[in-house]
Amino acid sequence: MTSTSRLHRRGFFAAAAASSLVVSRLASAQQPAPPPTDKGYPTAIPGYFGTKPGIQLGTQLPANASEDDMRFARQLGVEWVMTGLPPEQSTEADYRALIRRFASQGLKIYRLANDSCHNMEEVTLNLPGRDKKIEEYLAYIRLLGKVGIYYSTYAHMGNGIWSSSRETTRGGAESRALRLDTATGRWGGKTWQNPLSHGRKFTEDELWENYTYFIKKVVPVAEEAGVYIGIHPDDPTGFDLAGVPRCIFGSFAGYVRALEIANSKNIGVCLCVGSWIEGGERTGKHVTEAIRHFAAQKKLFKIHFRNVSEPLPKGFVETFPDDGYVDMSQVMRALQESGYTGAVISDHLPNMVGGRRSAEAFALGYMRGLIQSAASK
Repeated sequence: MTSTSRLHRRGFFAAAAASSLVVSRLASAQQPAPPPTDKGYPTAIPGYFGTKPGIQLGTQLPANASEDDMRFARQLGVEWVMTGLPPEQSTEADYRALIRRFASQGLKIYRLANDSCHNMEEVTLNLPGRDKKIEEYLAYIRLLGKVGIYYSTYAHMGNGIWSSSRETTRGGAESRALRLDTATGRWGGKTWQNPLSHGRKFTEDELWENYTYFIKKVVPVAEEAGVYIGIHPDDPTGFDLAGVPRCIFGSFAGYVRALEIANSKNIGVCLCVGSWIEGGERTGKHVTEAIRHFAAQKKLFKIHFRNVSEPLPKGFVETFPDDGYVDMSQVMRALQESGYTGAVISDHLPNMVGGRRSAEAFALGYMRGLIQSAASK
């Protein structure tokens, strides 16, 4: 063998060894550190631990989800479930049974809703029965803490979610739409119409007084129960509807004031990206700025990952997450860079060929790709 050949061989093996070392170091860098506790990795919700660090993927499943539905969720890499039970099943025995049912398939409940007290017009507008509804809500929060469910989403809309007739998005998929001149409000089997949903106009001062009355009763109960409450934006944001101002959870400034009134680590934000961006500039902050602000305060508890075609007032159609007017890769990057470790779920899926599983598989696959991309940079 010539000296030149020996030099070439030595150079080759040295380069191979160096490459191997680089690959090994890169692989090590990509591997998460071992969990800091035997329960797993802490999340944005104290008491919740994930099997992987960072942003947590979740899904929505009914309480009576089939074994195939639950297995499908696990095949998609999901470990957190958003579910609910009717008010007549709001008991310790029913809640514990549901926790066990999902746990048998490797799933953990992140949120267990009781729609009877998820969004209460009596509370928002100070209607007859307000105190009774507040007591129902407080009993629900206490029950969650008792069974070890430490997060709940709350909405504070006086006349529901507003929508128009469904329209189509990419590929002819039917999806929710909103045109202000044809919209109707709906919640809990009730329907509200313009011009006045409750027979009169309410003032912003009234709504702030009502919110303050409510949240001051909630805070000590939530803190004692160890339950964290994420307040969902109005849907839509930025516009008064049928005589009801949306001045509290329809803008960034409203959220800031509301959280200051609550003055509790247990009261924070369920940031529905879709609802936030529906209002466009009227919300006062781009959704990525809102994420960074609330995450820095440790008040960001849950994310609904949804996109729309354009902001109001022109109106919008809900789109696939990659097909709306907001760059959702920037949303995920803001979450990653803010150190957010709570759940991210899809929301209001378009009617896709193949049914809900197809739509959820697309949404979760897209979200997981964005999470990995954001984490790698």
